[in-house]
Amino acid sequence: MDMNQYLDMFIEESKEHLQAINANLLLLESDPGNIGHVKEIFRSAHTLKGMSATMGFEDMASLTHEAENVLDLIRNQKLTITSDIMDAIFQSVDLIEGMVIDITEGGDGSADVSAIVKKLRAIVAGDFSAEQEVAAATMEVEAPQEETTPAEDHELDDYAMMVLKQSQELGNNVVWIKVTLNENCLLKAARSYMVFDQLESMGEVIKTKPAVEDIENERFEQSFEIAYVTEQSIEKIRTTILNISEIQDVTIETIQLKKEAPPAPVVQQAPAPAEKGAAEAPQAPVKKATAGGKTIRVDIERLDILMNLFSELVIDRGRLEQLAREIGKNELQETVEHMSRISGDLQNIILTMRMVPVEQVFNRFPRMIRDLQKDLNKKVNLEIIGAETELDRTVIDEIGDPLNHLLRNSLDHGIESPADRKKAGKPEEGKIELRAFHSGNHVFIEVKDDGAGINKDKVLKKALERGIVNPANADSMSDKQIHELLFAAGFSTAEVVSDISGRGVGLDVVKSKIESLGGSVSVDSVRGQGTTFLIQLPLTLSIISAMLVQVKDEKYAVPLSSIIETAVFKKDQIMMAHRQKVIDFRGRVVPLVSLQDIFQVPDNGETMEDEVAVVIVRKGEKMAGLVVDSFIGQQEIVLKSLGKYLVNVFAISGATILGDGQVALIIDCNSLIK
Repeated sequence: MDMNQYLDMFIEESKEHLQAINANLLLLESDPGNIGHVKEIFRSAHTLKGMSATMGFEDMASLTHEAENVLDLIRNQKLTITSDIMDAIFQSVDLIEGMVIDITEGGDGSADVSAIVKKLRAIVAGDFSAEQEVAAATMEVEAPQEETTPAEDHELDDYAMMVLKQSQELGNNVVWIKVTLNENCLLKAARSYMVFDQLESMGEVIKTKPAVEDIENERFEQSFEIAYVTEQSIEKIRTTILNISEIQDVTIETIQLKKEAPPAPVVQQAPAPAEKGAAEAPQAPVKKATAGGKTIRVDIERLDILMNLFSELVIDRGRLEQLAREIGKNELQETVEHMSRISGDLQNIILTMRMVPVEQVFNRFPRMIRDLQKDLNKKVNLEIIGAETELDRTVIDEIGDPLNHLLRNSLDHGIESPADRKKAGKPEEGKIELRAFHSGNHVFIEVKDDGAGINKDKVLKKALERGIVNPANADSMSDKQIHELLFAAGFSTAEVVSDISGRGVGLDVVKSKIESLGGSVSVDSVRGQGTTFLIQLPLTLSIISAMLVQVKDEKYAVPLSSIIETAVFKKDQIMMAHRQKVIDFRGRVVPLVSLQDIFQVPDNGETMEDEVAVVIVRKGEKMAGLVVDSFIGQQEIVLKSLGKYLVNVFAISGATILGDGQVALIIDCNSLIK
């Protein structure tokens, strides 16, 4: 069986389960008595084990199995959580993450797991007597019991009986489920784990028949059985399982438990139309449920192709609109207008499909902060706000590293040690706030700490030492200007180069990455109170709003996100300063940049009027005026790459095809502002 077709699905689902494990481990560490967190971790680990075993990644399966043993003891309250146990589980998760990364990069996911496996086994052995170890192993392996009771009694052992009784007393449904797969099902283990994954999201699997290991290794015919506890209705369970492809039939029995005798299941039919059996009843609900909120995974490259196809549609739409106006037929104009509305709706849908919550990036940071504060002997609480804020998938993929650097910087340089915070009259535990929010056509991400703030004297001294600042200008620099020096190339105030932050790289890499995404980053700080980094990002990189301008016979697009406003100046309002043309814009001296000179646009012989059209653009606090011949108007444009042969073209970030078929280059304003 060729498993490569399932590899992408395995990688994506593994990342999701690992993220869930990390998040719940952090919750468990802060609240060790909450068994609910342990159950969530166990379910994710159990699914990971089955997936990796099915895909043939033995090292991952064996390591996850050992971690699962420890988690099983914790959830059954036979093992008390300690800091050492948490560290061992975290180490296991780190190693599994490394294996997934290796698989993603084309490796086989193999790793030396012997040391951590030995540690996990020692935890199990050290906290159990021989009798308890046997009981735990029985629960983990769930080997068939050698009992004389008939099969319909389900061979429930004492422990399973106890769990089922307690669950029933709490008002939960206690059921026995039999799942039958299609005869032509090729990957039985994968289908069975899809069933387990759905069931574990709604309740808890108590026992399986055959044993879990047999199901993992496809050592069963066409069906398997499950003892299950849930708050959900029998009909919902049945419908959920039947919605999984290649499932032929599902039968569900309610287990009637009696204190005075071993359990004997009594079949209780779920609500169904009269004259129909249990197997036939769910057929109608299945179709109804399929139309509900189901999701599918779509490769981002397919969405890129869809976006490119849509841009071609935009070109044809513009041409049709032009032809309709020329011909003047009402019927044709009405049809074209209707097509324009439909294509506008299509554009919104495509953009929405590409939007994903920043939660995908934010969720990785609590674990990182947990590890770093241990290394630095600091106490920090990371508060995440607005994780549901959505960004284009392309931006999401790129924003992780800059945020990682900023958070490390806040923890290392911003937050003081507990002793220093106490001296300053602050709580020993520092606070870092990671916040995302929408504003207009932008998403803002804020990294804020309540640490010591930026020592501007230290920053200025370093900048002078490195020649970044002219000593003659040092005294006249504002606090804001000094803070911005942190983004200068190669600037770092770290006394010792470490793996945490201050590697001699500084924050210039962060700034470059964010600007390459069409965004900007700024910093604000109050000494003794804290520092705030603010990142501004465009909602999407695929379709942007732009101002189209004319320069001689050529058209250019200036992103609206960079524009402050457009204005017309008379020639006598243009002044010279340091051999540079400048204008007075609202009391500020703004340099002028001629697009004709920058892009060497050929002169078409037309004489310039007494007035000059200027687009005022900004980059952070800096501004510039782009001199153009005329303004065409605002338009939504589809961003297209210049291709692999035209890379690193100065001041050009891409191109767009206009409705009339012409190509307009998109200006990178950041490159023109120094």
